Amino acid sequence: MADKPIAVLGAGSWGTALAMLIAHNGHPVRLWDHLPEHVLTLRHDRVNTRFLPDFPLPVKIEPEPELATAVAGAAAILIVVPSHAFGELLGQLKPVMESDQRIMWATKGLVNGRLLHEVAAEVLGADHPIAAISGPSFAKEVAANLPTAVTVASNSEVFARDIAHLLHNPQFRAYTSSDLVGVGLGGSVKNVLAVAAGIADGLGFGCNGRSALITRGLAEMMRLGEALGGERETFMGLAGVGDLVLTCTDNQSRNRRMGLALAQGMGQRRAMEDIGQVVEGVRTTQEVWNLACSLGVDMPITEQTYRALYEERSPREAVHALLIRDQKPEF
Repeated sequence: MADKPIAVLGAGSWGTALAMLIAHNGHPVRLWDHLPEHVLTLRHDRVNTRFLPDFPLPVKIEPEPELATAVAGAAAILIVVPSHAFGELLGQLKPVMESDQRIMWATKGLVNGRLLHEVAAEVLGADHPIAAISGPSFAKEVAANLPTAVTVASNSEVFARDIAHLLHNPQFRAYTSSDLVGVGLGGSVKNVLAVAAGIADGLGFGCNGRSALITRGLAEMMRLGEALGGERETFMGLAGVGDLVLTCTDNQSRNRRMGLALAQGMGQRRAMEDIGQVVEGVRTTQEVWNLACSLGVDMPITEQTYRALYEERSPREAVHALLIRDQKPEF
């Protein structure tokens, strides 16, 4: 993939950081966004002033406002948009992409109760090479070339290896996997649990409480994942517990900051405005809770996070509901 450009679709913080990583690794990149004015600003300023103002764009990045031009002749297409826009963008892509172009994404979330690889298979066909990139990775730290490791899951072993090679450098390591279910679900549920962790910390429940929440949250993630056919090992890896710990414990996480804001009495809309970017955990909480209900999977932390976000249960009442649950064996 060294000679042909990589098309990166989505010029938020994460899309820009991944475009920078790929460009620093020596590959030409076309960076597209659904807002043409944002792309033109990137082209003029050579920096993503809104999301990554401290990191100039490498010369190998070409901001491109036209979707068809961005993907024309690209070796692969990397989608980095919010989950609610994922299916729509795939639909826009299909008529302008070449039939053999491989699709990867660094989007985390669900679409109407479906994992993203299921949405992609529906739009592109079950045999189309696809891949998901997930793991503990804050955009600003990747842009700053700080050590990072992720998992690349694909239905094609060759494609997974190609992506790992594309991303790899001395500060960035990519492991490969075939478990699209586990990687996709881990990247979704961890955002829900990060909202819960923010609520607990915002209420002053301490490090013991946070540790317990993360551990029991991981158990919820694994129960739902195994019900969907995910592999247990995946949830113990980077795309599971790794991403979960990161998102629950550092305020670079928008989802954690949402929980902190709710605990401080701020409404959901005001918190979203203050954060200034999409908070995937808000929408994903509803998606995950509906999925758990449909499958009969016990997810009490997810349930109380849902009730705090969508049923106006106070954060303190939500935590109290968790604490008064009946005693039971841990395993």
